[in-house]
Amino acid sequence: MLIEFKVTNFRSINETQTLSLVAGSGKELVSENTFESKLPRFPRLLRTAVVYGANAAGKTNLLRALQFMQALVKTSALASQTGGRIAHTPFKLSKATKNQPTEFEVAFADPDEGVRYEYGFSFDAERTHKEWLIAYPHGRPQNWFERTYHAGKKKYEWYFSTKLKGSPRVWRDATRDDALFLSTAIQLNSKDLRPVFQWFEKKLVVIGMGGSQFNALLTLQLLEQPDGKQRLLQFAHAADLGIDDLSMRKEPMAPVLVVEGNVVREPLPATQVSTVARVTSIHKAIDDGEPVPLDIGEESSGTQILFQSAGAWLNVIKNGEVLIYDELDTSLHPLMTRFLIRLFHGANTNPKNAQLVFTTHDTSLLDPDIFRRDQIWFIEKDKKSASRLYPLSDFSPRKDEALERGYLRGRYGALPFIGELKI
Repeated sequence: MLIEFKVTNFRSINETQTLSLVAGSGKELVSENTFESKLPRFPRLLRTAVVYGANAAGKTNLLRALQFMQALVKTSALASQTGGRIAHTPFKLSKATKNQPTEFEVAFADPDEGVRYEYGFSFDAERTHKEWLIAYPHGRPQNWFERTYHAGKKKYEWYFSTKLKGSPRVWRDATRDDALFLSTAIQLNSKDLRPVFQWFEKKLVVIGMGGSQFNALLTLQLLEQPDGKQRLLQFAHAADLGIDDLSMRKEPMAPVLVVEGNVVREPLPATQVSTVARVTSIHKAIDDGEPVPLDIGEESSGTQILFQSAGAWLNVIKNGEVLIYDELDTSLHPLMTRFLIRLFHGANTNPKNAQLVFTTHDTSLLDPDIFRRDQIWFIEKDKKSASRLYPLSDFSPRKDEALERGYLRGRYGALPFIGELKI
């Protein structure tokens, strides 16, 4: 469960920006769009949150920050040697920040354990400057570890709680300056820290930044399972794709002759020939209702996107994961986007309380029948060209307020400034 994310000094973000999924006191759509967290201080969390803003306002950078944090946690201890540089991209439009560390902090909970964690770190291209973890196993904070680099002394100061079992000092000695203690401790089999690492590794799914997309293999794997195929068909029917059935067959990939100079090499031996999956969608003929097979490549681009990503959507909801999606509405009809969002709204379709955070330009989603007021966020550039994130609730909108019209008229900001072009 994602509770809150903070980012400081990253790309277009200068001062600390906070995205919160803590539900406010509003009573609208409580049972559909929020869920009981069973956490002290945070009784209900939001199932979804949407971020609006002009192009280049910082929407993608906000989500990219969480993706970058995830990547560092998963890989920083795997570097083969010291001396590597971290990909540090601070806010460069200010002399005060371009040489300062970037900082990330995330608050989340393991729903199985019911334990809340607050984990964060700051870093630059050379090293990790600070790193900390606070756990709330019984609702009370326990500072499990903390490291702080003192530039004057050119050394780290460390703190370990007695609550952190294992060999933290051994893990400390193995942690490189440019690596995270959390990542290193996991490599050395820390059991207490494993739930924290696994949240980043298995519960956080980030889509859309840097060419990252859903793994279509998940859909193909579902299609090979009888119950999985049924789930895919239910998904297709609910999305009104007009597909009555699906089938898949695997064929050997056509052999390829390789020409090197004047020499033609033979194709790979049969034992090494790869296979390719051929997916067929079945529709009904309009005159007699007979089945009409179509190659999946003959479907519309929107249908293909939905089919390829269906396995991942269903997987996220089945496992109660947190999905971070940049530009959810790309290549999708607004009604398809609404369909995907509503998969997360309600205990019937989302029994494990998966969460979705996404950016979009689709203003038709600014609808009180879809979102609560505390689920809608905006991001815009301030006078210093830095991204500023703020919730719709800052404007205290009425329950029946026309949110789309208000946004397009500039009531909430976060709109592009379009000037005249003289040719």
